[in-house]
Amino acid sequence: MNYKETTEWLFSQLPMFQNQGASAYKNDLSNIFLLDNYLNHPHKQFKTIHVAGTNGKGSTSSLLASVLQEAGYKVGLYTSPHLKDYRERIRINGNLISEDYVVDFVQNHKSFFEEYQLSFFEMTVGLAFDYFAHEKVDVAIIEVGLGGRLDATNIITPLLSVITNIGLDHTQFLGTTLREIAFEKGGIIKKNVPVVVGEYDLETKPVFDKLADYNNSKIFYAQDENIREIPCALLGDYQIANKKTVLCALQLLSDEFVYSQNHVESGFLNVIYNTGLLGRWQVLNASPKVVCDTAHNSHGLKVVLNQIKKEQFDNLHIVLGVVNDKELDSILPLFPKNAKYYFCSPNVSRALNSSILMEQGMKIGLKGKLYSSVSDAYESALNSSKKADFIYIGGSTFVVAEII
Repeated sequence: MNYKETTEWLFSQLPMFQNQGASAYKNDLSNIFLLDNYLNHPHKQFKTIHVAGTNGKGSTSSLLASVLQEAGYKVGLYTSPHLKDYRERIRINGNLISEDYVVDFVQNHKSFFEEYQLSFFEMTVGLAFDYFAHEKVDVAIIEVGLGGRLDATNIITPLLSVITNIGLDHTQFLGTTLREIAFEKGGIIKKNVPVVVGEYDLETKPVFDKLADYNNSKIFYAQDENIREIPCALLGDYQIANKKTVLCALQLLSDEFVYSQNHVESGFLNVIYNTGLLGRWQVLNASPKVVCDTAHNSHGLKVVLNQIKKEQFDNLHIVLGVVNDKELDSILPLFPKNAKYYFCSPNVSRALNSSILMEQGMKIGLKGKLYSSVSDAYESALNSSKKADFIYIGGSTFVVAEII
């Protein structure tokens, strides 16, 4: 198989949460342990930092990677989902894994994958760990795919565990309360490994404290730390908390890695160039101002929509699409009624039909029209806008992926 055929096989033959949702979620780690044993435990050949949380995982992981790259380290970065190309998930110093490596890995191990019916995430985690070991990275930043306790990445014993925050998302897998979700994400806390928690509340803090105590892990809460603001290429208001989390994490890693304040500052400023991170309050056009953002749950959307309120504009246009596992009752009321909406569906099987989205939106006063694709919706928004208007594109990672 060539690269295109290989990725099509990965996407279509086996469960993949990105496209299929619930059917891709597994409730134990037996398969990833099997695969890890088969590959001869590649993750034991390099240092790791493990990052979980409802929102901000990608930004936090990328900022950590960028700073360590600036300090001269060879840094692996595993994130999900991808926006355009599968290889975005696996990078070293910002460079994508090669197509040949992906093809050869699948070809060499395909019979094993099929025999044990490995999931998309299990295969991809195996590939990432194998690649990072082969390329002899100094450290790899490993972002959790979903949850934490039962995620395929949770076979590592990292130098540091990081949990960004807890919000209500993926409740069909992780639980319907913040306490339950905190327990699942807190499952990455390991024996005698320190943990940084970015944000907490009265519901989640007791869960983290208990897990840290059980694992004899020192716990640090970044929101309680007095850390000075550092300029950053990531412009979203929600990055304030992510940056504090990263700075707190770096302090705890100072015995493992040699870095200076200049490395931190340049890492923050060069994070997009160094890691390829996209879709976080990303400005696509100046006049009219167009911003896209991958926020897709109430926890993340509240911050983004509040940031829009701070913008100066004449008219607000919102290109909106979501996937079918979102609880519309928790997110649609967050959106402003004084905007013109362009309802659409991203081109994935998990997409919510745009007519359902529009129907539910209209019920609460979100007025707009239906469009057959994200690109049509965006084009119409551009054509309808004047120079002093503001266009926001979001609701789903997959909506953003079709625009950038």
